[in-house]
Amino acid sequence: MDKKIKEGFIGQRMIVLPIHVQRDAEKNDIIDQFYLTAIGYYPHAAYHNRSRKRGCNQYIMLYCTNGTGTVTIHDKTYTISPNHYIILPRDTPHHYHSSSEDPWTIYWVHFTGKHAAALYERYAENNVLPVFYPFDQRKADEFESIYNLLEHSFRKREFEIANLKLQHYIASFIYATEINPSIVERDKIDESIIHMKNNLHEPLAVRTLAEQQQLSVTHYTRLFKIKTGTSPNQYLNELKIQKSCQYLYFSELSIKEICVELGFTDPYYFSRLFKKTMGMSPAKYKKKYQMTS
Repeated sequence: MDKKIKEGFIGQRMIVLPIHVQRDAEKNDIIDQFYLTAIGYYPHAAYHNRSRKRGCNQYIMLYCTNGTGTVTIHDKTYTISPNHYIILPRDTPHHYHSSSEDPWTIYWVHFTGKHAAALYERYAENNVLPVFYPFDQRKADEFESIYNLLEHSFRKREFEIANLKLQHYIASFIYATEINPSIVERDKIDESIIHMKNNLHEPLAVRTLAEQQQLSVTHYTRLFKIKTGTSPNQYLNELKIQKSCQYLYFSELSIKEICVELGFTDPYYFSRLFKKTMGMSPAKYKKKYQMTS
């Protein structure tokens, strides 16, 4: 039988605002109409499971970038897959959980206020839920900047900036079609990234990836860097190292076996790449983080 991880998820980040900070937000003329109460990032969130029979008194946004999960609102269940988001209405019974076979990676935030309610109404006009929003490294960077402001300080000015930025962040999802009509369509780089994630066991060449999208290597590489901020090879290697961390943490596979699973023909190259990315060898990572029985 699977065992739940009591201490959370490797790489988990979460901030829940103290009650006195929430009360200060309610009295702040700049942000009292829209402010967050909690925010977080859960990578490969195995066993993530939340059920609220009476709902939550804030709105909850979940944005999935990898893996899958399900969200049930009242009696209607939605499957959440990569590059999709959903906003849960306040005071509404719900249940959401990560897939046991392919755990999701999600960015999430709880928010409230009069403007929050109005934004939710705009979101609720969507005919199809959850809503597709393609991967964009800039959105991850924007979330990180908001999180860092809160992590650094709850002082008034920083807190105001974080909430103003968050309102813009959420609005950019809800008004995506109006801001950039093409964003709701999967472009060639989105398709390529999905292919990478589904084929980490293969030694994918940039030329092959470019040909799949009917692009020259030069054009494909340029578009990829614009989209993600990095090269296809570097991005693919980072995906493989992330997956190897999961193998090291959740499985009993040897380093040699992990190399086979991820298409590395040279274990020494894998070890050097892992150490460069994670700051320690695979063996040390396994010893430090592997689950205990």
